[in-house]
Amino acid sequence: MTDLTSLTLAEARDGLAQKSFTSLELTEAHIKAVEQARALNAYVLETPDQARTMARAADEKIAKGEGGPLGGIPLGVKDLFATRGVRTTACSKILDDFKPTYESTVTSQLWRDGAVMLGKLNNDEFAMGSSNETSCFGPVINPWRREGSDTKLVPGGSSGGSASAVAAGLCLGATGTDTGGSIRQPAAFAGIVGMKPTYGRCSRWGIVAFASSLDQAGPFARTVRDTAILMRSMAGHDPKDTTSVDRAVPDYEAAVGKSIKGLKIGIPKEYRLDGMPQEIEKLWAQGADWLKAAGAELVEVSLPHTKYALPAYYIVAPAEASSNLARYDGVRYGARVEGNNIIEMYENTRAAGFGPEVRRRIMIGTYVLSAGYYDAYYLRAQKVRTLIKKDFEDCFAQGVHAILTPATPSAAFGIGEKAGADPVEMYLNDIFTVTVNMAGLPGIAVPAGKDAQGLPLGLQLIGRPFDEETLFSIGEVVEQAAGHFTPDKWW
Repeated sequence: MTDLTSLTLAEARDGLAQKSFTSLELTEAHIKAVEQARALNAYVLETPDQARTMARAADEKIAKGEGGPLGGIPLGVKDLFATRGVRTTACSKILDDFKPTYESTVTSQLWRDGAVMLGKLNNDEFAMGSSNETSCFGPVINPWRREGSDTKLVPGGSSGGSASAVAAGLCLGATGTDTGGSIRQPAAFAGIVGMKPTYGRCSRWGIVAFASSLDQAGPFARTVRDTAILMRSMAGHDPKDTTSVDRAVPDYEAAVGKSIKGLKIGIPKEYRLDGMPQEIEKLWAQGADWLKAAGAELVEVSLPHTKYALPAYYIVAPAEASSNLARYDGVRYGARVEGNNIIEMYENTRAAGFGPEVRRRIMIGTYVLSAGYYDAYYLRAQKVRTLIKKDFEDCFAQGVHAILTPATPSAAFGIGEKAGADPVEMYLNDIFTVTVNMAGLPGIAVPAGKDAQGLPLGLQLIGRPFDEETLFSIGEVVEQAAGHFTPDKWW
């Protein structure tokens, strides 16, 4: 029998349906893989007993022909999603040993459809970071290595544990959240597929909030088809989330393999940055050629306000974080550090509970929301955001179906290489991804090639609101042309 951890999610689903193996066998293979890969630090909590119980239940249902769309499929869950009775910390000391009494809507839908939970995956603290180095559980290691080097590389962030686990075969798919690129950037760094859906497509209820107008849950998997399968279970209207959109969830998998002949793909001139590595430029051109060969029409488009996206994002996101994180005060749940009075207790708790990056963003956010600066910063950033959204609307109004860009400005870098003195250098990693969050659009990262050192590089496709199907169709064309990448096992 093939190594069960090397199957795609679709192959595993078909194998379970044909009774080639059971969910318990599939789950045991993944539990073993997780135990052998602890050097990657992808999981912050393993739940093998729960996984076995869920797998047995799935096998019973499959035997009766009631398996569900994800019946028996083992998944990993980013530690930002509340899981009932299972520790959920957002990888922050301030949430300590918090065990929610409720389940996030997205994960409850995965379990409803028969999926199995292997455990909770590492992420940047409160999802704040682009390299998964700010987690209180320590950094995640990327399963990829540069050729001839054993330097430990970052998997990207904030959903680094999810990307690393999927790429290393430690789960068949994983949940992530994307506030400024936290699904697409790690997917590109790890050579897998990551989808950031349209804002409002997946419920945010039960997900630890970072920046509420930007956060969106989405799937990671090894192929475009697998990502589409997961997306169908994760999406849907939720009355508990007022930003959740009430519209039917299409069969995303049906879009995979559809012809893209006649589709108009935009190439934004503003994404050609000064000093952009030659290999990223080359990959972008190669991606455009693949789409042209598949019958798509390529047109140059302009998104003039792109240059303001990153500064505007780093005002809006910290402002919302400062407001959202005010609830962690040591009074109701999570860590508590005593003081001589209530103010001191607040200060001690937050100083001990939050890491340096989270403190930095709270400080920035509180500053831009303060009385004298609100108009100068926050209000102006929101106006810029409206202009960024209008740029995309203008493009789509001209008949453009999707936009092709690089996913990241480089391949994965070494742990500690950028997390040092200058946080701005780290923030620049989000340069191609933040516009999508600012405009609330869907975006997918698909592996498209490798750099000179053998590391994966990804391309990003940006779509019209609620038109993830077109992105899955185009993404699959890129995937077929580029082929699949898997890291050599060293862990």
